[in-house]
Amino acid sequence: MNFKSHLDEIEVFSKVAKAAQDLGLEAYVVGGYVRDLILNRKKSDKRDIDFTCVGSGIELAEEVAKNFDYHVPVSVFKNFGTAMVKLEEWELEFVGARKESYRSESRKPIVEDGTLQEDLERRDFTINAMAISLHASNYGDLLDPFEGLVDLKRKTIRTPLEPSITFSDDPLRMLRAIRFAAQLDFDIDPDTFYAITQNAHRLRIISGERIIDELNKIMLVPKPSYGFKLLFASKLLHEFFPEMVELQGVDSVDDKSHKDNFYHTLQVLDNVSVMSEDLWLRWAAVLHDIAKPATKRFNKKVGWTFHGHEDKGARMTPGIFRRLKLPMDDRMKFVQKLVRLHLRPIALVKDEVTDSALRRLLFDAGDDIDSLMKLCRADVTSKNNRRVKRYLENFDKVEKKLMEVEEKDQVRNFQPPISGEEIMETFGLSPSKIVGEIKEEIKEAILEGKIQNKPDKARELMYEIAKSKGVSPIKDLPKSSSK
Repeated sequence: MNFKSHLDEIEVFSKVAKAAQDLGLEAYVVGGYVRDLILNRKKSDKRDIDFTCVGSGIELAEEVAKNFDYHVPVSVFKNFGTAMVKLEEWELEFVGARKESYRSESRKPIVEDGTLQEDLERRDFTINAMAISLHASNYGDLLDPFEGLVDLKRKTIRTPLEPSITFSDDPLRMLRAIRFAAQLDFDIDPDTFYAITQNAHRLRIISGERIIDELNKIMLVPKPSYGFKLLFASKLLHEFFPEMVELQGVDSVDDKSHKDNFYHTLQVLDNVSVMSEDLWLRWAAVLHDIAKPATKRFNKKVGWTFHGHEDKGARMTPGIFRRLKLPMDDRMKFVQKLVRLHLRPIALVKDEVTDSALRRLLFDAGDDIDSLMKLCRADVTSKNNRRVKRYLENFDKVEKKLMEVEEKDQVRNFQPPISGEEIMETFGLSPSKIVGEIKEEIKEAILEGKIQNKPDKARELMYEIAKSKGVSPIKDLPKSSSK
């Protein structure tokens, strides 16, 4: 198989080929670019290309940069023997052919110069261990010493070397195997998967940052449940996400059973993924029932209950994010909010639901109400199609009511019309409990529909509340507000 016609279409390949020739080096295109080219996978964002040469990758990168008519910066990473050339459309990474080995107690490899064959065999999977030659004698030829092309056709993930060696050397490759299987919808070779199960404990030497990077990539595939099922079956999930593992299983007492919350969670995750590519909404799906094992109780009259799992799950969210090295910022707060609120819309499907309840949900959810409703729809996983249809129609009604209430009362992203500063200034108060009480009663009155969400109405009520508490104003109520 030859890719000369493809290489001729993209200028960077001729630039790299010339630089390699000038230095007397053999250079090759390797890795994911080759795999995706064969699979005809196209990406809309900035593309990266990996190059390997038999010699110094840093020297090759610096020579390539000289071949452009304009200044091209080169980032050199001497400790790793690599260099990066960034162009407008491409990021080019260069490395000399090498072989690696790892000590059992270390995350850092021992790196030595190697041949192209040794460089390809140290790679994670056969589908990533192919190269395209940039040498004049066989320009564009595909070099495939480990039958990666066959595995692409078979849709199989397999290691170039004996899999236990590959995974023991770099345990992150076990997660990468599952990530590629999920992204490409491939199977994992049985021997390769068995080796993952035998080496799962080796994941402990990998940093949390590298683990979560792979997990987030699994989360973002069109059907992430496939990746999670592989993580569970391989025992990798047990190494870094025990809370999710605990969801699995069904308990029965007196012929009463609850559903398997692990597989329910995966169905919710897949349902959300159909609606949105938002990573953090997908994390909310993963964590929405995370506290069910901790809140599970059996009652002879009603069967299994999980009372309060939404609140406990929200309290668990920061700890899980922190341990998994996920961001402890507004993204965590978004997930935490959705976990806490995910049962609220279900209570609003009844015809007699009050505007007050709708206002409170809008107030609590704010701009995240649309994401919350997506999560709630995704949470309907019954196998009874009629029941699913009924629930989804009820959610349609809730969303319509929410729109009507919001249009009328404007409580989404509600900001109290009277600030604490105005209360203190009006009554000559310093920061105190009574200021908070007045402000809270005004908010409650608006949410209960007792007054409109308008400054003049809120100001009238402020004077009434203060009077009931024996507080006199030092400023009179404006005449325009007393009508």
